Amino acid sequence: MSKTWFITGTSRGFGRAWTTAALERGDRVAATARDSSALDDLVDRFGDAVLPIRLDVDDRDAGIAAVHQAHSHFGRLDVVVNNAGYGHFGAVEETTEDEARAQMETNFFGALWITQAAIPLLREQGGGHIVQVSSIGGVTAFPGLGIYNASKWALEGFTEALEREVAGFGIKTTLIEPSAFATDWAGASAGRSQANPLYQPLRDAMANWSGGPTPRADDSVEALFEVVDAAEPPTRLLLASQGYDLVLASHEQRMATWRAWEKTSRSADPE
Repeated sequence: MSKTWFITGTSRGFGRAWTTAALERGDRVAATARDSSALDDLVDRFGDAVLPIRLDVDDRDAGIAAVHQAHSHFGRLDVVVNNAGYGHFGAVEETTEDEARAQMETNFFGALWITQAAIPLLREQGGGHIVQVSSIGGVTAFPGLGIYNASKWALEGFTEALEREVAGFGIKTTLIEPSAFATDWAGASAGRSQANPLYQPLRDAMANWSGGPTPRADDSVEALFEVVDAAEPPTRLLLASQGYDLVLASHEQRMATWRAWEKTSRSADPE
């Protein structure tokens, strides 16, 4: 059966690739973008199967209205994808208050408002699937990306709680955790703090690090379809080998530290 999607941030990157692929397979998509004219070619190609919606996810009321517009237009929503977001580059010391708040507004609060708007509609129709686009930076952290990591860890936290809250309504949730893909995430759409030269060695090390060939957004399509078409989708899905290997190593190190300090941890138990 065809699905009806609501996808944020569809003008480029994952959002664009997933919207196009969903339409190509015969699904319908409510596609949001800050500049909806970026979707004109999809309207020309797919006609009524695509509903372009102008949306800045930082605007809570506009986000709620967009979800309701899409639901009213198509009659239902099967998959809600919170994809809109951007990366902010800066050491924790370098990051200003405005930069930190802007990062959280888009990456965390934007997804929260869309999710809150969608839940009652999915519950009333008997189910649906909320897909949050997180990152490998949502389950591990990297120097120079502290506030970005914080925004994605926050997204992961509320979504893990959400899964347990809405499972009884037939609503599924999945966190997609991509590796570094060849999107505009680190390009013109990224935010950057004023650089402190003391952190330049860290920036150089990050710039020179390579985890192998970089996949394109289109390379993720089949994995996404496998998740949304599954009867029992995963709570989390790492995308691409680079991130899979890195995150597993990070978690193994975390487990080793907890075990090494187990005696100290247990010493806090009451006598």
